[in-house]
Amino acid sequence: MKNLEVELKNETGLHARPASLFIREASKYTSDIVVVKDSTEYNGKSIMGILSMGATKGDKLTIKIDGPDEDKAYKGLENLFENEIK
Repeated sequence: MKNLEVELKNETGLHARPASLFIREASKYTSDIVVVKDSTEYNGKSIMGILSMGATKGDKLTIKIDGPDEDKAYKGLENLFENEIK
């Protein structure tokens, strides 16, 4: 299992467009992806789960990745937060 720690830096947080980008990337992998915000876990491949967490600028998230392609998923999601969800 790998854990990716991120802080949301974009003004809108993880809503609408950024959430759909996240789901699109997470869905590329067979590994289980869970997003943790304030000790609550959300399905990282569910748009409703991601939107319901209400993540805003400055929130710190832990993304838990567990499965056969976890290394690829880690790199893909890390790249997404560094370059697309700013």
